[in-house]
Amino acid sequence: MEEVVAVSEGSVLILGGYGETGRRIAELLARRAAAPLVIAGRDPAKAGSLAEDLGRRFPGAAVVGVRLDAHDAEAVGRAMDGVALFVNATTSAVPGPMVAAAALDAGADVVDLQYPSWDAMAASELAARAETSGRCVVTQAGFHPGVPAALVRWAAARVPELETVWVGGLLRESGGFPYTPAVDDLVLSFRGYRAHMYRDGRWEHIPFTRAESMPAVWFDFGFGRQRTSLMDLDEMLALPELVPSIRRCGFSVAGFDPVTDWVVGMLIFAALPFWGQRPVTPLSKLLCWSTRTFARPPYGIVVQLEAEGHTGGRPVALRLGLFHEDGYDMTAMPAVSMIEQLLDGSARRPGLRPMGLAVDPDRLITDVLSMGVRVRMRGRGAVEGLSLGRPTKGARRRRSRPS
Repeated sequence: MEEVVAVSEGSVLILGGYGETGRRIAELLARRAAAPLVIAGRDPAKAGSLAEDLGRRFPGAAVVGVRLDAHDAEAVGRAMDGVALFVNATTSAVPGPMVAAAALDAGADVVDLQYPSWDAMAASELAARAETSGRCVVTQAGFHPGVPAALVRWAAARVPELETVWVGGLLRESGGFPYTPAVDDLVLSFRGYRAHMYRDGRWEHIPFTRAESMPAVWFDFGFGRQRTSLMDLDEMLALPELVPSIRRCGFSVAGFDPVTDWVVGMLIFAALPFWGQRPVTPLSKLLCWSTRTFARPPYGIVVQLEAEGHTGGRPVALRLGLFHEDGYDMTAMPAVSMIEQLLDGSARRPGLRPMGLAVDPDRLITDVLSMGVRVRMRGRGAVEGLSLGRPTKGARRRRSRPS
């Protein structure tokens, strides 16, 4: 039996709210007094302890903790009384579509951080249910996925004839990655690995045996040129339709370190096809051990945009980088921007969309900057409205030298 706790009207319920990412989301929302909060999970002691701590540190925040078993759809529905927005900050071990459906039926919008993506049929059914009910479901929230497509949309607002755009990700935690269940999701994303690059009007599958599957990307913040691996993100697939001028587009991720990439990583790739339905936790712990053992500086988390195109027939280029030292913070901060944009209605559109296509890119960047993400921007040529704010109609074009 789930406990009954009085919930303030218009609350945000964070399932997995005392986990690594969930508690950071809760702290940011409490600090910013965005809405009353409900910290939910299977351990009522952890949920209650975090709620008390946040209430003590941020006197203006209303926070309660509740026990909630995400595998019980009826319990999820009962917990939604008074909740305006449901945030799923758990791993894929929790049935994301099921809890999202229960939240929709109870009249709440949904922000889901799960990765890999949901089953296509479940996503289609949820999309139809959300549109019919006038509710909003945002999937794959965070920074990776979540931010890459938003950065492309940010660039498209400043380069009218955007032609080539690439986004790179880099994840190098100081001292390597500690194991959490979220690493299982990362390892599961390796299963059935496929990667695509958009060029000349179509998405082309690039086998990992081809050199094109490992493009070089320049990362700011002291990392420099790094070899990366192509990776599919659902949010990127719709970009050529949204920005028809694009001729080349893709996303790739830099490796951890040579030993993790070429020895441990290849071992995990080779093992996954024979792993069956067994939990991948042993493989995840092996990956984390390797990053802790062989990690070398510099450290940090980066999302880097490189874009080129034309404005009035003149060539222009943009580079935009986002950096933070902590991967969980870097996941929570963009998600909080998305949450706040749904709460105030500015980005609220009924239906189901990935965060990279739902969030306001300009506000996303200014929001995460205010939360502690470092942002570095460079432009070459006459770029329209080159600033962190929204470009205004008729804005004066500025020139700046690339770094």
